Amino acid sequence: MAISSANTGGAWDNAKKYIEQGHLKGDNGEPKKKGSDEHKAAVIGDTVGDPLKDTSGPALNILVKLMAILSLVLTTFFTKTGFL
Repeated sequence: MAISSANTGGAWDNAKKYIEQGHLKGDNGEPKKKGSDEHKAAVIGDTVGDPLKDTSGPALNILVKLMAILSLVLTTFFTKTGFL
């Protein structure tokens, strides 16, 4: 869940930046800018995405550290019992 939240929040944030830089083109080839409907939707998405990034990032950091420590601690147990 944390990985999905982090990726979703980052995607929404990047979508807003993409539109603000003028990379999104309309049907007539003109770039969409701030104030367009697409930009308004991206701002709403970014508002939802920021908390997802901010809360899941630290959780993932702790999860990765915990998995690394457990694997180091339990390596001896696994090798002695034949689970590896």
